[in-house]
Amino acid sequence: MSSFTSKLVLALIVSAFAVATAGTIDENFEITWGEGRAKMLNNGELLTLSLDKISGSGFQSKNEYLFGKIDMQLKLVPGNSAGTVTAYYLSSQGPTHDEIDFEFLGNLSGDPYTLHTNVFSQGKGNREQQFHLWFDPTADFHTYSILWNPQRIIFYVDGTPIREYKNSESIGVSYPKNQPMRIYSSLWNADDWATRGGLIKTDWSKAPFSASYRNFKSATLTSAANSNSWLNEELDNTSQERLKWVQKNYMVYNYCNDSKRFPQGFPADCAI
Repeated sequence: MSSFTSKLVLALIVSAFAVATAGTIDENFEITWGEGRAKMLNNGELLTLSLDKISGSGFQSKNEYLFGKIDMQLKLVPGNSAGTVTAYYLSSQGPTHDEIDFEFLGNLSGDPYTLHTNVFSQGKGNREQQFHLWFDPTADFHTYSILWNPQRIIFYVDGTPIREYKNSESIGVSYPKNQPMRIYSSLWNADDWATRGGLIKTDWSKAPFSASYRNFKSATLTSAANSNSWLNEELDNTSQERLKWVQKNYMVYNYCNDSKRFPQGFPADCAI
């Protein structure tokens, strides 16, 4: 298949699942569970999730995406959020699903949230990197973005790249590129593992816990031609320096440095 034909096929596949680049939360998402604990407010411009001892809550996108760049502003559970997880991620379905994860692991008041990231391809994950943030994510809204194109996945926080996962198919590592994914989010109790490995349990006297979402944006091939740069986007020199700054100062776990976990050698994608 020629290079031109390959690009044309890719464009047709992506555009088949593309959606508009703007719109209110209620135009793009639907509440899927929680029995009233998730709410659409402000004429559909704000969505809140809540968690109590009985149940958490969640929502999903109405559309599927095959490549794209998505932005969402989140304000996380304030105060003592230990044991709670606010998940915001892309995922397909089935035993060989693909997935791209932001998960915010709560903590005791005054301690930083842990931002957990992971990438699944063909049902295989185990590619975790974790970070602390350089601001209080509960005090105001901040923008969390995922760029997903055929060459790489980049996680951004307020426009600053924190992680890049490159396509390593050339060395036999599968890469998420064939399964369209929906956006999901949920607020749920995970005190068996979320905070210090499960040592700190959820304090239900602080419930209900609540997280908020607004200002969703997506970029796809149906957008205007001058906004399709994400399809071949990569980090320039300035962005690479910002990525290094984050990883030097705020990364708290990287699977590619965990020799105890991989005594027989690191995964092949760690070489990229």
